[in-house]
Order: sequence, then structure tokens, then C-alpha cells
Amino acid sequence: MVSVEMYTTAVCPYCVAAKNLLKQKGFDYSEIRVDTDPQHRDEMLKRSGGRRSVPQIFINGTHIGGFDDLVAADRSGKLAEITAPASD
Repeated sequence: MVSVEMYTTAVCPYCVAAKNLLKQKGFDYSEIRVDTDPQHRDEMLKRSGGRRSVPQIFINGTHIGGFDDLVAADRSGKLAEITAPASD
């Protein structure tokens, strides 16, 4: 099972684009709003190595980055690789 967490704000076109891409790929995600809770912003900063922009996306606990990073991972095949079911 793939776990996707995304730190977002209400008025962020890149957040919307990332959500749409994830939906298109068939992934469910947890949205963590950093504009409504300062503790979530602090958590995002710590987990992302200080990145302040949104979205910040984590898949199975691994930091992917923002929307551009998600698109790059999709185009390169890395997204399919990191979300593939584990083989026995």
C-alpha cells in the first residue's frame, strides 16, 4: 500500500496540480494544511530539510519534493519505481 502525504495551503495552484496528478495515477493522499496550523509548517520544514514552498510531497515516508519534482519523478519512471509493490 502506498502512503502519500502532501503539505499544502488553500490557495496554491501547484498543490492542486499535484493532487490532480496523484489522482490521475490512482493514488490516495493525506493532505496536511500548513496555512491553518503553524505546527504543521514546522513539521514540514523539519521533514523537508528546510523547504518552505508547497506542496511538499512524501511517498512512503520518502521526501519527493514539490510539484516539479513529482512531475520529474513521473516522467523518469522513478515514481512508478518507488510506488511499485514490494516483490518477495
